[in-house]
Amino acid sequence: MMPDYKLLVVDIDGTIIDKRGAISDADRDALAAAAAAGVRVALSTGRVVRSCRKIMQQLSLDGCHIFYDGALVSDPSQDIEIYSQPIETELVRQAVEFARANDIYLELYTTESFYAERENWSDYIHAEFFGVSAIITSFDGIWDRERVIKAEMITRDEVGQEQARLLRQEFEGKLGFSIARSPTFPGIDFVNVINNGVSKGEALKELAAHLGISTGEVLAIGDGLNDISLLETAGLAVAMGNAFPEVKRVADCITLDVEQSGVAAAVKKLLL
Repeated sequence: MMPDYKLLVVDIDGTIIDKRGAISDADRDALAAAAAAGVRVALSTGRVVRSCRKIMQQLSLDGCHIFYDGALVSDPSQDIEIYSQPIETELVRQAVEFARANDIYLELYTTESFYAERENWSDYIHAEFFGVSAIITSFDGIWDRERVIKAEMITRDEVGQEQARLLRQEFEGKLGFSIARSPTFPGIDFVNVINNGVSKGEALKELAAHLGISTGEVLAIGDGLNDISLLETAGLAVAMGNAFPEVKRVADCITLDVEQSGVAAAVKKLLL
């Protein structure tokens, strides 16, 4: 007899968002059917809250979700914060100074806004795909004025990858780093920089506790390296067909890829 899963947690990019930047009708209908059957549905993403609002509306989702790769668990519909792990103030200052010294383009994110010190080639991605635009401002003292939830680098070539490596090497053991990718932008890495110890898996524990359920009652679906801790924490772990090999290795089962509505296939097989 199949266990009674009470919470379905799904990643966004590469899981329900395909290379066109869209959610298939099959995936949308399957998530709605799961909710109608009494299963809570939550998103788990490296994205900021603002860039998820349209998706939540499309899927008619309310309640709590995991944002910023696990640094924030909140209910945007009620403006309620359940759990947060912002980057320590001193580490924000150090990261800004290191980025400046090494000419690294760095973005800083609060719960609703993101900041940059200069324009960048990635601005169109933020505006057109994620629906957010940078506030261009000096980072001087920003660590004292704003609660920074995450920082981010976006790389598309060897130069950017080397800069990301430098920052990671400098803050190894002090900050956490994870790479997210979107099928809409092949070859581009979104390097999330978060407080050390933050992960989607730890955030799932907080979300489950808030809902009064065990992590064993959670079914999670993902495709990226930042989803590994999520899948390892959930009671049943499903990897997308387009997932990284490392993700597939920790999964209990593998569904179809995002272009074939893999989420719908998994939901129908495992929940409905």
